[in-house]
Amino acid sequence: MTTFATAVAQALAGCGIDHAFGLVGGGNILATAALTRAGVHYTAARHEGGAMAMADAYFRATGRVAVCTTTHGPGLANTATALAEAAKNRSAVVLLCGDAPVAGPRAHDIDQSALAASLGVPVVRPTDPDTAVEETVRAVRTATTAQCPVALFLPGDLTDRELSAVPVPMAPPPPQTLPEEAKEPDEPDEIDEILPLLAAARRPLLLAGLGAWRSGAAKILIDLGDRLGALLVTTVMANGMFAAHPAALGLCGGFASPPAAALMGEADLVLAFGAGLDGFTLHGGRILDPAARVVQITLEGARAPRADLAVRGDAAAVATRLLDAADAHGIARSPWRERAAASGALRRAADGWAALPHPDASGGGRIDPRTLTRALAPLLPAERTVVLDGGHFIGWPAMYWPVPDPAGLVFTGAAFQSIGLGLAGAVGAAVGRPDRTTVAAVGDGGALMGLPELETLVRSGRSALVVVYDDASYGFEEHMYVPRGADAATLRFGDTDFAAVARALGARAVTVRGTADLDAVPEWTARGARGTLLLDCKISRNVLAPFLSDLLGR
Repeated sequence: MTTFATAVAQALAGCGIDHAFGLVGGGNILATAALTRAGVHYTAARHEGGAMAMADAYFRATGRVAVCTTTHGPGLANTATALAEAAKNRSAVVLLCGDAPVAGPRAHDIDQSALAASLGVPVVRPTDPDTAVEETVRAVRTATTAQCPVALFLPGDLTDRELSAVPVPMAPPPPQTLPEEAKEPDEPDEIDEILPLLAAARRPLLLAGLGAWRSGAAKILIDLGDRLGALLVTTVMANGMFAAHPAALGLCGGFASPPAAALMGEADLVLAFGAGLDGFTLHGGRILDPAARVVQITLEGARAPRADLAVRGDAAAVATRLLDAADAHGIARSPWRERAAASGALRRAADGWAALPHPDASGGGRIDPRTLTRALAPLLPAERTVVLDGGHFIGWPAMYWPVPDPAGLVFTGAAFQSIGLGLAGAVGAAVGRPDRTTVAAVGDGGALMGLPELETLVRSGRSALVVVYDDASYGFEEHMYVPRGADAATLRFGDTDFAAVARALGARAVTVRGTADLDAVPEWTARGARGTLLLDCKISRNVLAPFLSDLLGR
């Protein structure tokens, strides 16, 4: 006979899920064993929050649903920060977790459904073994079509309950595309409202966000931009979507180089596809001309404060209709792109931060983070997945390290404004994309929060370079709040020997105090970039990232 846990595991495998990340306990250990018997690969994490961050990063790097599995109660509670991050990032993940018995909660149980709901996570809780397969497929379908994490809770008194009949296999969820009703705008007239703006525009700018990437809109947006003579730019979460296109300006917002930002500021019409237009994307309102008209195309259709018009629809579908309408209505092509190329402005924007000099603040056994990141750029494998943790240091990799496409950037913590998920995110990215070298950039604070998963990364055997930006402080808070009266002693620490810790966990590691110490990177890549190399980079504390400098008015 088939047990409840086995039926759930086989249904997950039947839906095409091929990897799970987790930490086992009484509430999920039998279900996890059933997963591995069903052929699902399993990576054992050291912390449940790490397991959740791994599954999230796996989805971001591959576009495929992964499972995070934990025990009940404290196991679920430990996922909260990473689960909230996944929910706000709209990552399709299934959280397979033990739960209180159907017969009633035990003294140590909590209301797990309420906890998940508070984080914006839908819950599927099968209470009848004979509907386990149906409910499991529903969980995966919801994660896939709604693009969100879904909690699949397994009541403790059903785990090894036998089914009364052999479960009937069910059709797996559809491919990970958006529901058909989201493919077209609600009102055809909304497209017509954009056409006068296109006709009047002299300097159109196409801005693509993560929603545009997930809709598969890269090619149609390039075609639309070419037709309109528009310049192309992305949010940080869609970094690399227009890589190598001659009209691409790179990133919008505080990470934009000054030449690129200057061109963005000239735009008189911005078509924003799948982008939230929050304060980070618009750099606190600094990046666009206040007189520029902004059209926002999103699935939600909710208009951001900066948008003049909001159109509900899938980015690829709306872009296709706009391209057809531009031809049908004879919309003239803007000469802005050619003028920007002729003046050299496009070339300067494409060269980015790497072409701009900076004063080197290295000294006293610490290296300027700009000098470090710029020197590392040509040493990194071209085919890479860059994983960022949160913190002040994020400006440097975003400025100096391009990625091949949006799947090549896993920015953990950005949606929930957290730190500590970067090392776990590196595991998920490395497992999901073994064809690319994972380059994880973390601060010392986030590295210590997520340190257990450095062991997981080393144990995975995947190719990974970990760059620790170690200023022995919480840099973001120090730069922002010490001038406003915060006690610096609450933000600063003694140096941590991350290199020694990494070697103790089985990684190769070096301490970096100058560019000569980076010779370890080409030596590592020359040997096939096997395993984990950690760079413990002692960076200067007094260098302020441009994105934060602008926001603070310094």
